[in-house]
Parts: sequence; C-alpha cells; structure tokens
Amino acid sequence: MRASNDVERYAIPVEGTISETTAPKPALPAELLASTGFLLARVGYGIKLRVIHEFEKAGYTIIQYGVLALLGEGATETQSKIADVLDCDRSQLVGELDALEEQGLIERRRDPHDRRRHMVSITADGKRRLVELRATVKRIEDAFLEPLDGPTRDALHDTLLRVACRHDRRYRRES
Repeated sequence: MRASNDVERYAIPVEGTISETTAPKPALPAELLASTGFLLARVGYGIKLRVIHEFEKAGYTIIQYGVLALLGEGATETQSKIADVLDCDRSQLVGELDALEEQGLIERRRDPHDRRRHMVSITADGKRRLVELRATVKRIEDAFLEPLDGPTRDALHDTLLRVACRHDRRYRRES
C-alpha cells in the first residue's frame, strides 16, 4: 500500500524484520503472536525483504534469481513455461530475460520446431552468478534461522514443503 508521500506503508509495519537498529520495539499483541499464519508471514516477508534488498544491491531481482534457479536445474525452457513456473506476468518476464541476456547469463534461441517460441538456457556465466545468488539466500536464511539447530531446521523445511504442496502443485517433486 502506498501513502501520499510515496513511501510503503503497511497495516502491520514490517520494518523491524530488516531493521539494523537495536532500539527496543513494543511487543506485538498476544493474539498475533498466537497466530502461526501471522508468524509465518512475518518471518517469510522479512526474509524476502532482506533477499530483495541484497539482490538489488547486486543489480538483480528476485525474478531473475528464479529464472536462473529454474534453468540451473539443467532445463532449457520456453519463455511461457518459465512464466508459468514462476507465476510471473509474461510481459514482465520478457524484460527480466532481456536484462539477463544482456549480461550474458542466459541465452535465447528460436525453437527449431516452432519459430514463434524462444528456448531459454543458462550460460556458464549464469551458472557462476547463480552460485553467488544462492550464497546470498543461504546467508540470509541462516541468519533468520540461527536459533534453530540442524534437525529443527530440516523439520521446519519439511513441514512447510508439505503445506506448500497441499496448496500448489508446483512445489511437488517427482519421486
């Protein structure tokens, strides 16, 4: 939501999720702290904001990371499939692909079987950049999940993946 001074405003401020200040903040209401959904959204949003911030400093977007991650699994995909998998507007994706291609991180070629389609693949430079972006995400996740030991982190991940799979087939992995 935007306020009149064009600064982001939210019904429940999220600034504290990425703030570097040490000033004590007032406690959240017990009702919100008792809500798993609220906590999940708040922590998830905090991680996302930090990742977006770090990616922007490096000159990338979260969508570009998604494209590189998808292509980094070894697939050569059509632009439309990438948009579907990432749940991204196709016209917005074209701009993101243009930026990645200009940096030499992806390559687009006409589909030899259907000249209307473009096949997209990751380049060697794209693979190297993906390693760097993955490290950024891992560092941020580790910072947020620092209070949890390894088995607890694994259990949290498995539980979240199970919930995600229940609501969106894109999270499912073939056995």
